[in-house]
Amino acid sequence: MKLVTKLRLVNGRSMSKHFVCLVTIETSKSEQLAEKLVESRKCACVNIIPKVKSVYWWEGKIEKSDESLLIVKTNEQAKDDLTSIIKKNHPYDVPEIVFSEISSGNEDYMKWIDDSIL
Repeated sequence: MKLVTKLRLVNGRSMSKHFVCLVTIETSKSEQLAEKLVESRKCACVNIIPKVKSVYWWEGKIEKSDESLLIVKTNEQAKDDLTSIIKKNHPYDVPEIVFSEISSGNEDYMKWIDDSIL
């Protein structure tokens, strides 16, 4: 199901909503997934924080993992496709894919996000 695109006006120009998407992944696969996401043109940029420690419930017990955190910049039009690409290329059964709307930011940067996404 596709999300309905809502545009907002900034200085008289319509702009889409922008999002940061957080994805954790085993460190050895982080750069490969980041490149695949950028190549897909469904995001403008992926930052890789190479080492985070995750503590979580999985299959009835507490697990601990050393992972990388991907910080993905995208817009509303690309969210569904981006989610599909992550799920298809992620090694976890239930990958973390968490979107948070960017409420404000450098207008030129937001435009760059939109211009980078096809």
